[in-house]
Amino acid sequence: MAGRNGRTVRDLRRANRTAVLQRLYFDGPLSRFELGPATGLSSGSVSNVVADLVADGLVEEAGSVESDGGRPRTLLRVAPTSGHMIGVDVGETRVRVELFDLTLTELARAERPLAQQRYDVDVIVGHIRDGIAEVLATAGLPPERLLGAGIGVPGIVEHTADRGAVVHGQTIGWDAVPLEALLRAGSPLPDGVPYLVDNGAKTLGQAEMWFGAGRGARNAVVVLFGSGVGASLVTPEVEQGRAVEWGHLTVRVRGRRCRCGALGCLEAYAGAESLLARWREEGGRVPRGTDEESGLTALLAAARPSGGEAADPVALAVLEETAEYLGAGLSDLINLFQPERILIGGWAGLQLGTRFLSAVRRHAVAYALRHPAGKVTIGLGRLGPDAVTVGAAILPLADFFARGGRRPEPAPDQPVPAWRTALDERAPH
Repeated sequence: MAGRNGRTVRDLRRANRTAVLQRLYFDGPLSRFELGPATGLSSGSVSNVVADLVADGLVEEAGSVESDGGRPRTLLRVAPTSGHMIGVDVGETRVRVELFDLTLTELARAERPLAQQRYDVDVIVGHIRDGIAEVLATAGLPPERLLGAGIGVPGIVEHTADRGAVVHGQTIGWDAVPLEALLRAGSPLPDGVPYLVDNGAKTLGQAEMWFGAGRGARNAVVVLFGSGVGASLVTPEVEQGRAVEWGHLTVRVRGRRCRCGALGCLEAYAGAESLLARWREEGGRVPRGTDEESGLTALLAAARPSGGEAADPVALAVLEETAEYLGAGLSDLINLFQPERILIGGWAGLQLGTRFLSAVRRHAVAYALRHPAGKVTIGLGRLGPDAVTVGAAILPLADFFARGGRRPEPAPDQPVPAWRTALDERAPH
């Protein structure tokens, strides 16, 4: 039966379960008495919801605390083994797959390096499928126990009714790639276990906002520096975050050519790939045969060597110029969105930030308007280089919470989309 606002009793129960689960997850362990004011539910509603969640195996007792003059109060927490998620980071140098329990404790990990066929679609799909099968086998977990597999990818992700999640990755040569459909064909996962695909910068932002340096902020921008550059905007209106193609903001007219084909993008000056190219073009001694991560380490070491050696003036000049470009790029985010916090993450961002964060802050404040610049803090993310994988795992976790802790189930009465039929016919058996 639907009420005046269109909500049914089932909707209300789901919302109540979601409220209790989220409070126990983020603030637990808590007693039933504490859950009332924390969720806004009556004591009777809390008791009913907790009883349901305990019966479903989602909530368990976690000791007790003394009460004021009465019996000790039983503490409750979300049961860590009541659900599992997979997070996948389609990165610049590797595909990383991690299996987590419900509290995001890592249970297993698999990595597949990307070399010559860097972003070949079939190679990426194969790495994801194989990595998922490997972590499940390592942990001895049946695939039907999963809540879902979240996948962070470079590029714009479009969610369509007929083709599932489609990735537009101009910088990696992906033109409307139906990644969800390709993964589902010949998938190691049952139909009831979803693939949830989103932009990697957005999953990084989600992780930092839930568990890292963004906790407690209402408005934040989380930026990702790797080979490329991206950002995620989180505001009260966009609680789950929105990917922003910040790396393709023009910072120099008729400047360097970016991987996207345009001239003067921020990524063409601040991305690790371009940073090393600029060092090489200026006569820097880039070690032969090194990957981007090793190359950036060498650049930072040349600019600020240990042991009393003289700094390489070319390396130092390239990095100082990069700090100014980053600061100018951050100033645009400050002027446009007026965030409380800007957090820098990604493997390259963390390496650069530990050495040049003060210079980046100085330039950001100099280029931004005084009022919003005076209210923002600029710092590093806390979750390290695995933050994209953790954020990807949050995608099925957030979906699980939104459904009140109910697992996704296939809908046999719904027609099978045409893309599923065609791909299943081509899938290996």
